Amino acid sequence: MRVIDRIGLILDIFAQRAQSFEGKLQVELAQLRYLSTRLVRGWTHLERQKGGIGLRGPGETQLETDKRLIADRIRQIQKRLEKVERQRNQGRSARRRAELPVVSLVGYTNAGKSTLFNALTGAGVYAANQLFATLDPTLRRLPISSNLTVILADTVGFIRQLPHELVAAFRSTLKEAADADLLLHVIDASDERSDETIAEVNRVLGEIGAAEVRQIQVYNKIDRVVDLEPQIERNASGEVTKIWLSAKTGAGLLLLEQALEGVFRREVIHRRVHLGPTSAGLRARLYSTARVLKEESDGAGGWDLEVELLKRNVKLLQDLDESQVSMNG
Repeated sequence: MRVIDRIGLILDIFAQRAQSFEGKLQVELAQLRYLSTRLVRGWTHLERQKGGIGLRGPGETQLETDKRLIADRIRQIQKRLEKVERQRNQGRSARRRAELPVVSLVGYTNAGKSTLFNALTGAGVYAANQLFATLDPTLRRLPISSNLTVILADTVGFIRQLPHELVAAFRSTLKEAADADLLLHVIDASDERSDETIAEVNRVLGEIGAAEVRQIQVYNKIDRVVDLEPQIERNASGEVTKIWLSAKTGAGLLLLEQALEGVFRREVIHRRVHLGPTSAGLRARLYSTARVLKEESDGAGGWDLEVELLKRNVKLLQDLDESQVSMNG
């Protein structure tokens, strides 16, 4: 019978779950890195030398050949992943230009992140009661009020002692969490070892540079716990720190949406803006990233607008030519 260790098992599961081109490359890279350090132990029967008439010396051993082929393949995959990462960075740049906040779902594997993602966005991404059902990040717009929309990202689940090969291979994917404005740390409320899983997720977040991102703990699957109702817990400053809900039944989802609105509502400001005739592009951008409460023509080809927008978007106006834009509170 085939015998594999824990890391090998995790890599096999990842290989079965990978669907996208990027996911398959990431898993293959992790498998090759893992295999390259174990050739000496596992393939000692291949310590045969190539040689023959007309060849100088015994040539390279089979083991050396295998190492060289693996190293070549690793370099090929890394080049392909660099190209994919450049494309992903272009997508991040586009989201930054749209000035929409990013909320990333993180958590231990099988905590219900994809089920919660589907319940909030109706995306219909694959969700199942199994380890690592999600490997590829999925992003959707989530309107949380009449004038406030965020980008919600579903990410790969974590596990205790996550192999370093996987952390390295999925670094570009995990960067969605590091670049987020808010993390929703999804926790299985029915898990008796939830404290351990929380600590492990926070450890991995620190490893990928997301330890300083604001976090709200979302205790999911309360339908599995007797006498546990949807609720919100706040700290002494009134900020939401924990939410109890069930993504499966929908109980508590409204509380989560209200919490998200409360987090980003503090970032919303009110402005009156005058745009000159040459600022039609900015006007269109305001309509896509802000809530236009009122608009009037100034009679000279320009516009007077009353808008609500995020503080982070004010720079969008401040960087423009003052002769074409004026703004006041």
